[in-house]
Amino acid sequence: MTTQDPLANPTRAMRRREALKCLATWSGAAVVWTVLGGVPRAVGATKDGMSSDGVMKANAAGTLTFVQISDTHIGFRKQANPDVVGSLRHAIARINALPQTPAFVVHTGDVTHLSKPEEFGEARDLLQEIRVDRVHTVPGEHDTIDDGVSGYLRFFDHDRNGKSWYSFDQAGVHFVGLNNVQNFKARTLAELGDEQLAWLEDDLAGVASSTPVVVLAHIPLWTIWEPWGWGTADSDQAIALVRSG
Repeated sequence: MTTQDPLANPTRAMRRREALKCLATWSGAAVVWTVLGGVPRAVGATKDGMSSDGVMKANAAGTLTFVQISDTHIGFRKQANPDVVGSLRHAIARINALPQTPAFVVHTGDVTHLSKPEEFGEARDLLQEIRVDRVHTVPGEHDTIDDGVSGYLRFFDHDRNGKSWYSFDQAGVHFVGLNNVQNFKARTLAELGDEQLAWLEDDLAGVASSTPVVVLAHIPLWTIWEPWGWGTADSDQAIALVRSG
């Protein structure tokens, strides 16, 4: 990364365009995660694919592995990445070529660029090309344009209950998918909201304190850069609920 971190050097804040340019260089990348001793660890991440060494070592240890992809922005057609479909297919080919099939794939938001029905439909069809039992998703702010999450949920309602948050268990690990782009607006922090926080409290109440919990969300649950809306206004409440389990 050649641009400077605005938090490390506040006298020279990185411009949004520079950050997006940096992120565009990672289009088509995916990250393989393993959960070992209750702690998620990235075992492979490259632009051209994933490191088979780390994946094979993780698999040999009999640990849970899954793959994370994000920000596919299906429908985007500008210079930063004129072929987002090709980038996603490149990542899919690398996932399908892994020496051992991961337990699942998670897409952590901005599935589409403008949250149009045809973009969601194309994204859903592309994600079905991944040879895993399940692809989980959470919405990003680009998936909530105009009519909130209603368009997203027509294609990605995992529990079929009309909610954009959910949880599931895999190999002794409890995963929670959150929507922290509620009421997203430029220059203001998004939020989880009271309804989702109440659901999270109820969900975690049934999870043993010894069970590892992995939270999936598009925007970090802490403030990275408030002028861009990169943070979650009520994250302290969510983190407190996770820690109290």
